[in-house]
This record gives sequence, C-alpha cells and structure tokens, in this order.
Amino acid sequence: MKPVHIAIAALLLTAALAWRSIAVEPVAERLVVLTFDDSVASHATFVAPLLKKHGFGATFFITEGFEFLVDKTHYMTWEQIQALNADGFEIGNHTRKHAGVAKQKPEQLAVDVEFIEQQCAKYGIPKPVSFCYPGYQTSEPAVKLLRERGYQFARAGGAQAFDPSKDDPLTIPQAFDGKPDSTLEQFKAAVAQAHDGKIAVMTFHGVPDIQHPWVNTEPVKFESYMQHLKDEGCKVIAMRDLAKYLSARK
Repeated sequence: MKPVHIAIAALLLTAALAWRSIAVEPVAERLVVLTFDDSVASHATFVAPLLKKHGFGATFFITEGFEFLVDKTHYMTWEQIQALNADGFEIGNHTRKHAGVAKQKPEQLAVDVEFIEQQCAKYGIPKPVSFCYPGYQTSEPAVKLLRERGYQFARAGGAQAFDPSKDDPLTIPQAFDGKPDSTLEQFKAAVAQAHDGKIAVMTFHGVPDIQHPWVNTEPVKFESYMQHLKDEGCKVIAMRDLAKYLSARK
C-alpha cells in the first residue's frame, strides 16, 4: 500500500472511532458503577454511610431542580454535598433545572450545566467530569456540548451493561434502574452482565425517595443490593473512576 493510501486509511479509522474508548487497563470482572440522581436528602443520611461501610465508590448527580431550593427536608444542602465530596464520593452534574436536554437550545443547556459547575467551585468541589441526562433522554447537540466542556462520561437510560468497545462514554447505558417494584433477582441479573469487558452501571434515586415515589428504593431492599455486591466480590466505583480502565476519545 502506498504511503498516501496508508495515511488516508488511518484518517478514516480515526474518524470512525472518534467517540470510541481506548482501554488503559483491562476492565475488571464484576466492575460496577453506582450512581444516584436528584440530590435527595437520603443520599447523605443513609446511602453514603452504607457505601462507606462497604468501601464502595459512587457518583451523586446533583441538580437544583424540583424543590431543592425550598425543601431541605427531602433534598440535600450544598454543605451535605460538600461533605460527600470530602468523603471521597464523586459529585456529578445533573443540570440546574433538571430539564430534558432534547427540549433545550444548546445555549440554555450550557447555562444549566455551567451553573452546577459554578456551585461546585463555590463549595470547593472539583469541576464535574461526569454528567447525567435528566429523564435519560439524550441529544446530539447535548453530547457535543459535553465534549466541548471537557466531560468524560455521561449516563443515559436503557437496560444493558456498558460496553466500552461499542458504546460512546457520553451516552453510557444503565444496567439497572432502581424502582419500587425492582427485585433483588433483577439486580443480580444486572450485576451478572459485568463480565468480558462490560461494566454494570446502576441507577438509583432516593433511598427512600419520599417526593418521587415512582423511583423510590426502600432502604432494606437497597441494603440487600449492596450486600450482594459485597458477597460477589464486585469492584464498586464512581463513574469518574472509569478513566482507570478507558480513556474517552474526543
């Protein structure tokens, strides 16, 4: 093959794999990412102490949507969020208003994303590198904006394990979404997907979630989920820690 043809082929390959991930280390078997949405008070009072007991990492996706500003019974304070960061947990960006990104203009989304970044800076929390799409819906402009702002990972919806060899790290699917009718067997099945290079990303909201009962997880049930991760010897990390196993291409 002539040098010019080699160069063209290399450029085409680079373009085709522009969003792919490069493995830094082999993905560990039973690798699980825990994520928690919506700034619910029980993240600080119940979830974090239990995760610390088990030695698990996690990402807490913060928004000032819903009644965050006025209801400090059911939503965390920024001081509690600051304490989560101090305890070694990741603070991720879930936008200021929790508006669906597909319904926003890029400039509107940029303002909402930047607001959480500014709040993090105000409280001495590192600029987020992980994002969660409100309502799980994605859009091409949103993905583009996140890349431009330096985000490495973003969680969407779905019901499957994250495959770094195929999936864009800015539209990571979830393997499990905790709901009132979710079962331990369903959780075990999601954990079982974490093999052969695939990673199980788990989504939870409040434990409990009093204001949004349709995404509530009862504490006793959550404890059984975490015990299963412990019993299976899973490596449980925050979303940012995926950087140890893969590097998101721009």
